[in-house]
Amino acid sequence: MATAVEGERVAVARHARSRNRLSERRLALALVAPAAILMFSVTAYPIGYAVWLSLQRNNLAMPDDTAFVGLSNYQTILTDRYWWTALAVTLGITVVSVSLEFVLGLALALVMHRTLVGRGVVRTAVLIPYGIVTVVASYSWYYAWTPGTGYLANLLPHGSAPLTQQIPSLGIVVLAEVWKTTPFMSLLLLAGLSLVPEDLLRAAQVDGAGPWRRLVRITLPIIKPAVVVALLFRTLDAFRIFDNIYVLTDGANNTDSVSILGYDNLFKGFNVGLGSAISVLIFVCVGIIALVYIKVFGAAAPGGGLDGR
Repeated sequence: MATAVEGERVAVARHARSRNRLSERRLALALVAPAAILMFSVTAYPIGYAVWLSLQRNNLAMPDDTAFVGLSNYQTILTDRYWWTALAVTLGITVVSVSLEFVLGLALALVMHRTLVGRGVVRTAVLIPYGIVTVVASYSWYYAWTPGTGYLANLLPHGSAPLTQQIPSLGIVVLAEVWKTTPFMSLLLLAGLSLVPEDLLRAAQVDGAGPWRRLVRITLPIIKPAVVVALLFRTLDAFRIFDNIYVLTDGANNTDSVSILGYDNLFKGFNVGLGSAISVLIFVCVGIIALVYIKVFGAAAPGGGLDGR
């Protein structure tokens, strides 16, 4: 008899938890719905119009030669080596820059989190690069690496011109990206570090865990949601890189990114059809990256453990 009563209580409690979770989900959807509807209404038309233009032969230099060509523009792009070169350059910059930013951003976040004296001054100093307009920062790097006048270029052997060579140019682009956006990464990770219980870290230290072990076994698992958000935001942003490449190399010497390639076709070549197709492909790539992050790290997203409560 007691077993039956206990089982009934467990079933009732389980049903109540399930009902509470359903209520929380409905509340979350109700809160998110206005912003989602507004975002969709603002972005749906431009995205749809870009898709429509990508299916047209539309060159502003020849306005009378306009026709529906279906997927012909996509075929032209995907069979062109310039697209694949630009995609490889974009992916390379994204992987290298985001990896460096995560390591440096985590180090800066740990320093800012542990700093006891002048914490506000330290945080302000770290965040200064992120507050500078990207184009202004890019020109600073451009003049610094210009032979004859640049203070960094003067450190190189005479006759060196790194911005005229592919690999050195890409290295400078990555350096400019890392310098500019590492503070953003550190800011997001710093917010995650504030959630790590100090008592847990002290207990681990008493048990003999060193700094590295505490970081890997305690800190990183706890701040995993913040890490996922930081990596996702920066990966999507880095994949759309435009400013630094436009200012530093203008896409010369095979340093085009996919955004630069789209800009060249649309605004320099006046080819609306090809430019729109490239923008749609960039949108698809960004969507794929976001889906991969959600599939791989979805359980670490804020609220992702709701069902497990």
